[in-house]
Amino acid sequence: MDADGLLTRAAEQAGLGDFGPDGFREGLAVLVDSLEGEAQLSEVGALALESQVTRCLVNRLRVVDWRKAHPEVAAQQVERPLIVLGLPRTGTTLLHELLHRDPATRSLTRWEALDSVPPPDGAAFDSDPRVEAARADAGMLDELNPGFRAIHYEAPDGPTECVTLLAQDFKSLLWETVANVPSYGEWLLTCDQTSAYEYHHGALQLLQSNAPGRWALKTPHHCLALDALTAQYGDARLVMTHRDPVTVVASLCSLVRSLSGTFSDADHGSYINDRWTTVAVECVERVMQWRDHHDDSMFVDVGYEDLVADPLAVVRSIYAHSGEDLSPAAAAAMTSYLDEHPHGEHGPHTYSFEDLGLDASELRERFAPYIERYLT
Repeated sequence: MDADGLLTRAAEQAGLGDFGPDGFREGLAVLVDSLEGEAQLSEVGALALESQVTRCLVNRLRVVDWRKAHPEVAAQQVERPLIVLGLPRTGTTLLHELLHRDPATRSLTRWEALDSVPPPDGAAFDSDPRVEAARADAGMLDELNPGFRAIHYEAPDGPTECVTLLAQDFKSLLWETVANVPSYGEWLLTCDQTSAYEYHHGALQLLQSNAPGRWALKTPHHCLALDALTAQYGDARLVMTHRDPVTVVASLCSLVRSLSGTFSDADHGSYINDRWTTVAVECVERVMQWRDHHDDSMFVDVGYEDLVADPLAVVRSIYAHSGEDLSPAAAAAMTSYLDEHPHGEHGPHTYSFEDLGLDASELRERFAPYIERYLT
């Protein structure tokens, strides 16, 4: 695997050669070097990651080409997106799924994020043939790691995280969930993420051009790049979910061990504990610092226990913060979703601090400022 070869392969597959601004190239080079030199990928993992990188490059080529051929897309306004950005494992997926059920909301779905051109037609959104292709992809992961559904599940036609688009500029936490890439991880926490959010905004403009709606978006990655995020979406409404970070880190480390373990036979447990504790601390510290120096009224804070106890009440409070009401149609759709998808429907997610090698008291000390500010 090498960056130049992957660029050539993607160009051949897409029949295109313009990747757009060069801001993605450094991240691509760092990622590929880290995959080759550090990730200890299995044979299946090497094939899977090479395919995933190539697919991101192909979609990027097609997005750039479509926007060049349709300059009117640049006039699309992405107005007042509702963006969920709490730590992983804090209820962000449940909240995003509920927001997705509002008929007035436009979510980023898994299939369109991976295969964006041509932009979907709102009148035939659910029947787009790309949905079936996404189902086939999901089936492959189920075959390789059938237990992962119990930890985290995204329906192929359901909402996905913004990391899928950010990965196409190669500045995304997504890459660290599927492979253990220390050099890339260190680089990611220090790089300028402006180009990734410019690409993200351009992709949303394209995707909404024939399927409009007010966006409801989600990923913990946004915690790391609030300046870049708000530079693109100055009128965004930000929702931060909160849960005991000790539980969060344990659940997160378990998730990454499972997913990255699909593509490597090596034991990365110690690295995963250190790295994802650092990422989680960095996320909350950057958000706290940003909120101390910017318009904090952009944020709504949501407790995990409140979300689990009464999900619709939490959604109503989020809408009320923006002076809006939850419509009866949206409330009914959200209630149906909750009835049809009970907690743990894909099986229990089991893990222990002892098995993971984590120290709860040490974690609590590292997160003390966050706990004092939001959880006491």
